[in-house]
Amino acid sequence: MSDYEVRPAVLRDAKAIAEVHAVSARAAYADILSEDQLRALAPSTREAKWREAIEFAEPQVHVAVLGEEVVGFVGFDRSRDPKTPSTTGEIWAIYVRPEHWGKGVGVALWDAARDGLEEEGCTVVTIWVPLRNDRALRFHELAGFKREMKTAKTTSLGDIKIEEIRLKRDV
Repeated sequence: MSDYEVRPAVLRDAKAIAEVHAVSARAAYADILSEDQLRALAPSTREAKWREAIEFAEPQVHVAVLGEEVVGFVGFDRSRDPKTPSTTGEIWAIYVRPEHWGKGVGVALWDAARDGLEEEGCTVVTIWVPLRNDRALRFHELAGFKREMKTAKTTSLGDIKIEEIRLKRDV
C-alpha cells in the first residue's frame, strides 16, 4: 500500500506545483537543455499559470501528496490539438519530484487523470513528450501509450527549441 494520496489541487497548492514543475523539469531536461535554459525553469515563472489552471479547471489539476508535501502533479483536459474529436483527452503535464521517481507516484497520477478523462467522456488520451526525454517516453510506453511517428515537431518554449512527439492510447 502506498503512502501517497492523489487529490484535486486547490489554490494553496499552486506554489508547490510550480516548485515540483521546476525541479523535476530541471532534472528531466538536464541532458537536453543548456544551463541557462535550465535556470529559466524557475518556480516563479510557473506559479501564476498553475494558480489560474486550478482556479478555472483548465486543465484539471491533481496533486500527489506524501503527508502534507506535494510531490507530483498532473494536468489533464480535452486535447488542445486542432481537429481532434471532443472525445480525445490530453495529459497536459505530469511531473514528479526526482526523489520520488520510480515509487509509483506517476502511475497514481496517471490513474487519476485517466479516471477524470473517462468521467469527461474521453475515449482516447494523448500526451506530447520530448523525444530526448527517455524516462518520460519509457514511462508512457509502459502505461500503454504508442508513439504517433508522423506527429514529431519542434516546439518553442521561449527561446528553447524542443523536439516532441505525440503518444496516444485508449482511456
